[in-house]
Amino acid sequence: MAVPVIAGLGTAHPPSARQDELWDGFFSKHFTGSTRALAERIFAHSGVSRRQAAVNPLLEDVSDWPTERRMRRYLVEALPLGKEAVGRALTAAGLSAGDVGLFVVCSCTGYATPGLDILLARDLGMAPDTQRMFVGHMGCYAALPGLGAAGDFVTARGRPALLLCAELTSLHIQPSGARVDTQQIVSHALFSDAAVAAVLVPGGRGYALREVAAVTDTSTADHMTWDVTDTGFRMGLSPKVPQVLSRHVRTLVDDLVGRHGATPSGVDGWAVHPGGPRILNVVERELALPPEGLAASRATLDEHGNCSSPTVLLILDRLRRAASPPGRVVMLAFGPGLTLYAALLERRD
Repeated sequence: MAVPVIAGLGTAHPPSARQDELWDGFFSKHFTGSTRALAERIFAHSGVSRRQAAVNPLLEDVSDWPTERRMRRYLVEALPLGKEAVGRALTAAGLSAGDVGLFVVCSCTGYATPGLDILLARDLGMAPDTQRMFVGHMGCYAALPGLGAAGDFVTARGRPALLLCAELTSLHIQPSGARVDTQQIVSHALFSDAAVAAVLVPGGRGYALREVAAVTDTSTADHMTWDVTDTGFRMGLSPKVPQVLSRHVRTLVDDLVGRHGATPSGVDGWAVHPGGPRILNVVERELALPPEGLAASRATLDEHGNCSSPTVLLILDRLRRAASPPGRVVMLAFGPGLTLYAALLERRD
């Protein structure tokens, strides 16, 4: 059977803004009273110094927009970002759009029909018989089941597959006067926009996708939510999420790497979704990682914030571009369910 290998990655970012600029120029006025003081502390300790926004609140306040208007803007902004990321990934893999057998698109921040999968396949010149899959509302962990589906296609069909994760969280700033709580402040302080594409091919050089694994704790289903409202999508994020991760992450990782004759200590690359500083601290503690183990995840949070589904691919891209790329990588991401996803990659030269 063909081993699926990530042969090309491509990233695309909208314009950037400093976290202090966003606070001083917009969010300091978005929150009032005691909420404002709490928000200032959360922004200051978010682990984020810069973020990217397709719709920058310093230039355009969408917080009172109806969801319909936000969805129309989603397509306007997501299409060029997705096209840029896909183009870079295909070039890196030495392929053309016509070579793609399966096109998987992950996004939870916008919906349209025809969607990104159809419109990008048309605009990029994919073949009429290219298969497509759209993964929505899985949130921050969607890249990993997306990789799994793409990898399974490569193994079964012996043809290239393409994954695109594109998120525009900037479209979902909530109104200042309605139900402002700590969960909303945290999401406003962390989230960012990005698009990342990955090309998987049968064999060759790159990172081989060995396995994708998951565990879902349905007893904590209310801990992370993403509700469609009349004014965009509203994040629900319980402070108990790190406790749930602490109960499951070690077993998930031990079992995954153990099936491939390894232990966590034998993993030299970690791409852990930075849902926030506390999430990274919990994973570091439970996996007994060295201080530098999550350096790439923390640097990505610092420079790009939490971009939802593209974020783990951004971290993987950072790891592979290092002076000494890791030989074995574990990717970890978390989201609604409460769900933990993991993937094991091994470098092939």
